Amino acid sequence: MMKYLSMLALYCLFLTSAWSLPLEKLKLPEGFEISLYAENVDNARQMALGNKGTVFVGSRNPGKVHAVVDADGDGKAEKVIEIASGLFMPSGLAFKDGDLYVAEVNQVIRFANIEEHLSNPPKPEVVVANLPKERHHGWKNIDFGPDGWLYVPIGTPCNVCMTQGSKDFDDPRFDSILRFNLKTGQQEWVARGVRNSVGFDWHPKTGDFWFSDNGRDWLGDDLPPCEINHVSEHGQHFGYPYFFGSSVADPEFGVGKKASDYRAPALDLQAHVAPLGIHFYQGQQFPASYKETLFVAEHGSWNRSKKSGYRVMMATVKKDKVENYQPFIDGWLQADDTAWGRPVAFLPMPDGSLLLSDDFANVIYRITYRK
Repeated sequence: MMKYLSMLALYCLFLTSAWSLPLEKLKLPEGFEISLYAENVDNARQMALGNKGTVFVGSRNPGKVHAVVDADGDGKAEKVIEIASGLFMPSGLAFKDGDLYVAEVNQVIRFANIEEHLSNPPKPEVVVANLPKERHHGWKNIDFGPDGWLYVPIGTPCNVCMTQGSKDFDDPRFDSILRFNLKTGQQEWVARGVRNSVGFDWHPKTGDFWFSDNGRDWLGDDLPPCEINHVSEHGQHFGYPYFFGSSVADPEFGVGKKASDYRAPALDLQAHVAPLGIHFYQGQQFPASYKETLFVAEHGSWNRSKKSGYRVMMATVKKDKVENYQPFIDGWLQADDTAWGRPVAFLPMPDGSLLLSDDFANVIYRITYRK
């Protein structure tokens, strides 16, 4: 009985803490508001929107996928339904033609006609098999492109190492972003020399592919930069493991190499900010000046003496460069260098609002504009 009461007390404490997140500490531009869309979503990572308005949410740990339901459309979900568990770090999700696609480390699976079976999900089907099984940077952000192909990153299985031709990691798919034609089984390289990309999007006008990339660790507080990158031609090499940012050579693998031989970032970011989700805004709710604004979720550092990141940034894109990079939401990181939230990924909603996941606070925020 005492054990039951202790567990109940902990559960109530968790609920209380979720309800009492200090949203008032978050700073947004004038007219913007942020609220809680869903709570108690374990390790909320990438999201996908179903045809009937269901928000699906992946996680790294504890390996679950949730369905979040706002049945009355008031901007706050009433139900959080666990639809899968025990999966291999199912961080990334995509939704297409009624089916939910879930990226595990070693494969991509599909739940057919999922919104008709939230209470009793069907057995998933493997649609992309035999991906590398290494956990280190193995979690994935996935999505279908305007071309109908499924885009899948394969992170490097280490902090920094040679994978091409290595006896330990001899798989040419490491350090890259691939795309798969699920109808034909065809596979192509989108980008090479990519350390750990956990966010990408397509520019709404040009259709060009953009992605974030996380720089290596253990070169000090201020090196190397994290990156925002632009693919102007499929198959371009972005420098890893030889270079980071525009010109920072790796002390081991960059010897004898030239930065000019590789595709330079569109923007060098502060070291260790860990950019994850990126999104070009296309909705109608925000002011017209925000149309095509690039939003970047800086998840935040873990190995820096003074933390960096823990915020949402915004920028404008001109051709292949990122300009006017500045905070859009700040306040998760406090003056005493503690943080109570870590933004991960964006999901645009039909009403023009923007959802934002947080895998530290286990919540999903809703960002709106009040005219």
